Amino acid sequence: MKEKKKTVALIAHDNKKHEMVNWALQHKETLEKYALCGTGTTAKLVAEATGLKVKRYLSGPMGGDLQIGAKMSEKAIDKVVFFWDPLQMQPHDPDVKALLRIAVVYDIPIATNRATADLILREDE
Repeated sequence: MKEKKKTVALIAHDNKKHEMVNWALQHKETLEKYALCGTGTTAKLVAEATGLKVKRYLSGPMGGDLQIGAKMSEKAIDKVVFFWDPLQMQPHDPDVKALLRIAVVYDIPIATNRATADLILREDE
């Protein structure tokens, strides 16, 4: 029986989207091993830049963070790469905090910067 692919969620605040795309390009070969999903524009940009299939949820401010949080609570997401901008106030900050809280509650690895994102992918290389 074929083993189910692990799922990685990709999220990036506006000021970090370029960094996310560059990171995804750098790790394209490893990311091909995963089922990918992400919030609105981030998923679109990563898919266009890499050619990888990325399931799109709503944009973060429109509920995408909450959709991914719900999938995490269902154990449908195995890892999260969330390049957030700690220096920029986000109008949906409560959603961001909820997403981080759900990752902790369900013991799901969540990388909030490039160094940690590299580490959580390394186990599957």
